[in-house]
Amino acid sequence: MFNLSYEFKLKPTQKQIKMFEEWLETHRRVYNHALAERKDWYQSRSCQVNTCTLRSCYIIPVDAPRPTFASQCKSLTAARKENEYLKRVNAQSLQQTLRRLEKAFVSMWEQNHGFPRFKKTGRMRSFSFPQLGVNPLANGFVKLPVIGAVKMRQSRNVPDGGVIKQARVIKRVSGWYVMLTVQWDVSAPQPMPRGEVMGIDVGLTSFVATSNGLLVKRPRFFVDAERKLKLLQQRVSRKRIGSNNWKKAQKKVASLHEYVANCRKDWHRKLSHQICNDAGMVFVEDLNLVGLSRGMLGKHCLDAGFGQFFNILEQTCFKRDVYFQKVDARKTSQICPNCGVETGKKELSERTHICSNCGYTTDRDVAAAQVVAIRGLAAVGHTVKMLGEGKFIGIPVTQESPGF
Repeated sequence: MFNLSYEFKLKPTQKQIKMFEEWLETHRRVYNHALAERKDWYQSRSCQVNTCTLRSCYIIPVDAPRPTFASQCKSLTAARKENEYLKRVNAQSLQQTLRRLEKAFVSMWEQNHGFPRFKKTGRMRSFSFPQLGVNPLANGFVKLPVIGAVKMRQSRNVPDGGVIKQARVIKRVSGWYVMLTVQWDVSAPQPMPRGEVMGIDVGLTSFVATSNGLLVKRPRFFVDAERKLKLLQQRVSRKRIGSNNWKKAQKKVASLHEYVANCRKDWHRKLSHQICNDAGMVFVEDLNLVGLSRGMLGKHCLDAGFGQFFNILEQTCFKRDVYFQKVDARKTSQICPNCGVETGKKELSERTHICSNCGYTTDRDVAAAQVVAIRGLAAVGHTVKMLGEGKFIGIPVTQESPGF
């Protein structure tokens, strides 16, 4: 199976917008009710047997099972028979909201995420349909269950032969969007290691440094917009909470945030295509992005968006048949790419790599990118043939040319 997602902007009528808003509020209440049910069950089991908390007491029978996705779906089915608001919303869409809550708890158990939190008014911004009818796209309209046909701006055609398996309606400050997941019953071949190799080192001085000497300066999307953002947030703080002027001021803040995010994503996509133009194999560092975001330069690391860039670069490499792989990031700036000798730690102010063993001199980030390229070639089973002055080529290991 091969899946791709396509995002289009919707042009709903005022009646449909009102229905979207009502559905989002219903989904938010279902999410909060299911979360409260689970939270009460956990808290009733967390206190000691001989004591009780002074603030609140959760009395639930001992034999009551832990709320799960299946049990809450059964409760939802029973509640829809009595609640008029729940009847107006598609049942499968409400079940997807319960599944979202289940995924939040799984992430808490398996990935050490925080405990799921309640969503206040306006925080629920999307709902999904796991199943659509036959031919949901027709003449610039998308047919959604219960809602009906909604006009959209179809900026590109969806390739034939695929089946639309899921639709997600998203609310943003710039309007309403639909994200369609299309599935083809084919197996897409993975790119094979071939062609010119390119190692990539990311940083804050140069956003990207490649093994062939390309240095790309880091644009400061959020930092450049910070002064304007501060001014807009001051205007929000001066408004009475809940008033129309407060909502208008908040909308301007959200618009600026969305503009910054769109600029960053557009720049990442253009840079990824530029990299794929000159490479057949791309190797990047497997960085601890969470640790970087919590460090002293966390704001600038988040502004650069290393994780988003790696994801976009991987997608671009797959579409353009370029091999992509992450390699170990340890000590890439402490090893000479020309002779392989470890030169020791460098200060951040030291921007030039000078090897005391062979005398090879180059930019510090370029040297690290060349080490990344060498490690990537070794990971895919290619031997490295040094040409001098930090230049090298990868040779596939065969029976005639054994590795060394």
